[in-house]
Amino acid sequence: MKAMQVISLTLLCALAASAQLIKLGKCPKPDVQADFDPTRYIGKWYEIKKLPAPFQKGECGTATYSLKSPGVVGVLNSELLDDGTINSIVGQAKVKDPAVPAKLQVSFDGTPPGPYWVLSSDYEGHSLVYGCTDFGLFRMEFSWVLSREPTLSQEVMDRLDAILTATGVNVNKMVPTNQDETYCIPMGQ
Repeated sequence: MKAMQVISLTLLCALAASAQLIKLGKCPKPDVQADFDPTRYIGKWYEIKKLPAPFQKGECGTATYSLKSPGVVGVLNSELLDDGTINSIVGQAKVKDPAVPAKLQVSFDGTPPGPYWVLSSDYEGHSLVYGCTDFGLFRMEFSWVLSREPTLSQEVMDRLDAILTATGVNVNKMVPTNQDETYCIPMGQ
């Protein structure tokens, strides 16, 4: 049993060093979007920046959401890989508690559900997403800034960074996503 704990801790430390998404301590409980309306959230969103994640390796990232049923949103995430191919994955996000519809659980084929919390969205311009899962003494964090357009104003970015900072996210660890239209041509942007 002790050997398994050492192996697990070693793997967590390696992930923490390389991906910057594992931290010491429990997940924060940030406020989420009040009166979130999943029906207004559907459609295409462009990824503007994110905390690095091992499952995201490309650029030109987009997320397209569709309403499957009340409280269930279809998810199609796509990105352009370095070799020019498009990598896509399909999943769904479910409202966990109807009293807090901005706290969704997202899952993809073969993966356990993970938190997808909408901290802020005006539905027509920006969305700020945060997710965190506790693993004993550690937590794993994800965050994305999304926009309906391939760019977002600095004023909005500063406002969203302030929300993330108040949540405890180091915004300096976030990486921008290339959304240059000439580079993203294979994605149809």
